[in-house]
Amino acid sequence: MQGHLSAWLVKHGLVHRSLGFDYQGIETLQIKPEDWHSIAVILYVYGYNYLRSQYQPEEVCIKVFASRRNPRIPSVFWVWKSADFQERESYDMLGISYDNHPRLKRILMPESWIGWPLRKDYIAPNFYEIQDAH
Repeated sequence: MQGHLSAWLVKHGLVHRSLGFDYQGIETLQIKPEDWHSIAVILYVYGYNYLRSQYQPEEVCIKVFASRRNPRIPSVFWVWKSADFQERESYDMLGISYDNHPRLKRILMPESWIGWPLRKDYIAPNFYEIQDAH
């Protein structure tokens, strides 16, 4: 089932895949990483500020699928300044690199931390918690 935004993107020849609606009625779209920045700019111009439309009561969820070996996605920091924390957090926890992000560095883990803690292939380092140190 296509929503208003998906129909609008099809009408203007923008490549995406509609994934339907979630339980709250929010439209979900799948977009390739190389198309993400241009579609983000178009969504902003179309009226989606923070991925919620300012002109009609409508939200959209965007899913960008990246490769597991080298997850790279264009940054949308220059479109939505509020994406700064989300991009830095997903870099810190999942290892997703964002091209053209002004300060992409760890935000939750120490700079010396090795690996990406929320990835399925992450192996936790050997450490002792305080209650186990007796």
